[in-house]
Amino acid sequence: MLHLALRMAAHRVTALLAVACAVLGGAALITTTGVLAESGLRSQLPPGRLGGADVVVAADQEFHPSGDLPVALPERATVPGRLVERLAALPGVTDAVGDIGFPAALVDGRGPAVPAGGDPRTAGHGWSSTKLLADARVTGRAPSGAHEVAVGAGAGPAVGETVEVVANGRPAASYRVTALVDAPDADGVYFADATAAGLAGRDAGGAGPRAGTVDLVGLRVDEGAGDGAARGAGERVADAVRAEVAGTGLKVVTGADRGDAVAPGVGSARSLLILLAGSLGGIVLLITGFVVAGALGVTIAGQRRDLALMRAVGATPRQIRRLAAAQSTVVAAVALVPGVAAGYLLAGRFRELLADRGVLPAELPLTVGPLPALATLLLVVAAVQLSARCAAWRTSRMPATEAVAESRSEPRTPSRTRTGAGLLLMLGACALSAVPLLSRTALGASVTSIAGILAAIGLAMAGPALVRGAGEAAVRRLRPGVAAPTWLALANVRAYALRLSGVVGPLAMGVVFVLTYTLTQTTVLAATSDDTRTGTLAQYELTAPALGGLPDGTLTAVREVPGVRAAAAAQSTTVVWEYEELGEPAAESAPATILGPDARDVVDLGVTDGGLDRLTGATVAVSAEAARTRGAGLGERIRLVLGDGARVDARVVAVYDRGLGFGPVVLSRELAAGHTTTGLDQRALVRTDGTSAAEAGLNALAADRTGLAVAGTAPDAAGADAPPEVWINLALVVVLLGYLLLSIANKLVAATAQRRTEIAALRLVGTTPRQILAMMRREAAVVAAAALAAGLALSAVPLALLGQGFLGHPWPAGPAWLLPAVAATVVATAYLTVELPTRHALRTPPADGLRAA
Repeated sequence: MLHLALRMAAHRVTALLAVACAVLGGAALITTTGVLAESGLRSQLPPGRLGGADVVVAADQEFHPSGDLPVALPERATVPGRLVERLAALPGVTDAVGDIGFPAALVDGRGPAVPAGGDPRTAGHGWSSTKLLADARVTGRAPSGAHEVAVGAGAGPAVGETVEVVANGRPAASYRVTALVDAPDADGVYFADATAAGLAGRDAGGAGPRAGTVDLVGLRVDEGAGDGAARGAGERVADAVRAEVAGTGLKVVTGADRGDAVAPGVGSARSLLILLAGSLGGIVLLITGFVVAGALGVTIAGQRRDLALMRAVGATPRQIRRLAAAQSTVVAAVALVPGVAAGYLLAGRFRELLADRGVLPAELPLTVGPLPALATLLLVVAAVQLSARCAAWRTSRMPATEAVAESRSEPRTPSRTRTGAGLLLMLGACALSAVPLLSRTALGASVTSIAGILAAIGLAMAGPALVRGAGEAAVRRLRPGVAAPTWLALANVRAYALRLSGVVGPLAMGVVFVLTYTLTQTTVLAATSDDTRTGTLAQYELTAPALGGLPDGTLTAVREVPGVRAAAAAQSTTVVWEYEELGEPAAESAPATILGPDARDVVDLGVTDGGLDRLTGATVAVSAEAARTRGAGLGERIRLVLGDGARVDARVVAVYDRGLGFGPVVLSRELAAGHTTTGLDQRALVRTDGTSAAEAGLNALAADRTGLAVAGTAPDAAGADAPPEVWINLALVVVLLGYLLLSIANKLVAATAQRRTEIAALRLVGTTPRQILAMMRREAAVVAAAALAAGLALSAVPLALLGQGFLGHPWPAGPAWLLPAVAATVVATAYLTVELPTRHALRTPPADGLRAA
């Protein structure tokens, strides 16, 4: 069977080229998705500034919902400071360091903040944290006084110089540099331990919400006689530490796992990779399966005569199906190797895109293992086997004489089961399109593209019946004396509806995919921007990114600027909302805004019930969508897990409409106090009287105060304010569209090349090459027009309902050039992939063409 399959494949190389291209592109996309998923599950960050610690004890920075993947918590959770002494007393521990991080930045003589390296929100540390660095080389002595610091060797100042430092929102103060620290990831500002604890509000006698705590505890162990002994001692100490902290919820990590403890927000990047791979995987599998099945359908349709003759000489139906599957698997195996290799390369490029857009930390590597390749092999081979057997099913089941008779034509009546299933799928897609009317969320909008693709698959199934019906109607309406090429083209449409629908379907899917996927992104972005623009009363915002947060007293100073009518502080964080869905516990991570009662003067959330003036204490405001779906109306109590893992119960005091722009939940400042990494406000929203004097006053304030920056709150018309996810999704559209177009082009070329016998027969009965070219061009025009009409019709309902649900009118938001560009691409693809093979076939003498068949 394998030998026969290889002979058949060698005889039909041109036809099988479409299958090879479909498999190669599909394998690359599936492998890329698999690499992203595996990296989200297994990728590990370098230990960074904890490279010298053998054992690290830190809080668990993940929320573990029942029956689901863990959710990363981005705010630093703390560890009791008294644990440091207990762990230092364990056998084998040579050093126990309670590490803390807080906002700190150097200031040069002119006032602007100079980055001290790393994240300015956690650039400040105690001197003892240098013990956790790997191979640290110190020039100078440790800071001991309240006005002494050490800095990284690359920061610029020399030992003995005096520098200005802004620490944890306090006014800039003078410090003398006593040491330079040279080690990997040693950037930062190092204070005396007591000074650092006081600046960070962590000293044991303090009254702050995080007094008496540290961020993590790093342990160094006795190195023993060699590396093996050190590793053994490290494991023994780690086991003893686990026993010591059992039942506290703290995590003990060693080796490569130490990187997760450096910055808790980085862990959310892996969760993003998993979510991205999950959302991308569904689209990729749908499109890959559709394209591969279509390519195999065209290829095996061109081999019906060979298969029918095998039936006539005694081959059983099962052998026919096995033969079709075997030759397709051989071709797939050849294309899988470069496809998988391209997938690994594409995953690397995609990671670079994510890092450039700030979605992933640059230091997070991809995990390159064999599992994505193995999964791709299994999925693609299964799809090829199933598609090939289905494509050969009819020929294998027919009596031998009927199979031979039908090998030069198509079934007279399209399958009623297939047609009915296709129509039902299109109706189901229309029903699914109504979700954006019921759920004005990003998740509700994502259903639009899925509905469009399902409708395109339904079109492919019902296509033969629809194309045949349209062809018969067009032939009946032909006027006498119509040109021969036109008559021949429409006759072919009617007689070869299956062949024509096999190329119209993928082109229509390309149209649907581009329109629904792109316009979904732009419509959600437009609705979000509209919510934000309408709801933001403030014209300006002040930030201090180089300082890790706004310094103390900024808000008071802003309110004293002439022309300022209102100012309020705002922060952003992440919460996990626990609720019940269909009687089962559920949890969802969501962005949250932190506001106070004074925010009602600078933002208008579209409050429909309650009021922001009640946003004090353990209270929240929720979006109307969340209130409706989760039973969180006014006065109800909800359960939240804050960004540092703290569980709280909060009362709903306001319900608002603009959830797309401001998120599903707003926390009061008191509720979030002590549960963010820095505790500082991220920005101040400022509403003025609109005069140039007020703007000049704000700019003067920013120039006079270290690290402050003023910016307008109006969204950027050029799209620079678009979230990184939008650009990532558009990049995915380009990649998937390229795969679709390449596969469609190869399929059209293969379908046209298989018509050599038809073209040769037409020439023998007197049809001129010019008439044949005209006929094929008219067929290409029918293909392009049908694909565009079908794609627009299938996209119209989902996009109209999306626009109605998100924008209040039945059309989406998006670039005006998109539809003309799609139309031009479809027309060019249909024309070129028919014109070129036809010209090649016309160069072959008719008699040779018939013999080759």
